[in-house]
Amino acid sequence: MNHVRWILAFLMLSAGIAAAQVVSLPPLNQRVLGFADAHLGKPVGTGECWDLAAAALNEAGANWDGKYRFGREVDLKAERVLPGDIIQFEGIETLVRTATSESRERMGHHTAIVHATHGDGRYTLAHQNFGPSGRKVGLTEWDARTVIRGRYTIYRPVQ
Repeated sequence: MNHVRWILAFLMLSAGIAAAQVVSLPPLNQRVLGFADAHLGKPVGTGECWDLAAAALNEAGANWDGKYRFGREVDLKAERVLPGDIIQFEGIETLVRTATSESRERMGHHTAIVHATHGDGRYTLAHQNFGPSGRKVGLTEWDARTVIRGRYTIYRPVQ
């Protein structure tokens, strides 16, 4: 019975830590992330990648240029990337090598929402018109350390 109490205490503590992480996000990031979560498995707009970020920013009340400048550019050397930030890919190619295989992925011009951060340039992205989710919002893992060409810019939503 004592070990059950410890397990429950651990689960409650873990949930509290996760909740604290979400609460500590800037309010606009919280709203952008909430929009993405509410639309998982559903198409947003015409299903283009840009439509998800545009609708999330508009619903959140963010100020952006209506094109591809989704807020304030995040200084990756001085700031942490946060869930709810927007990432814009331009001519990206990634290369992942294992002991037995090699895979490449290309994103010529693509927009996504950072859904979660895992440290060391690893992210879970919410996006559509990409991968197995097709034109519906889905989640995929992305590792910036695998980029071999192209560039990406991360934007923080602003009022």
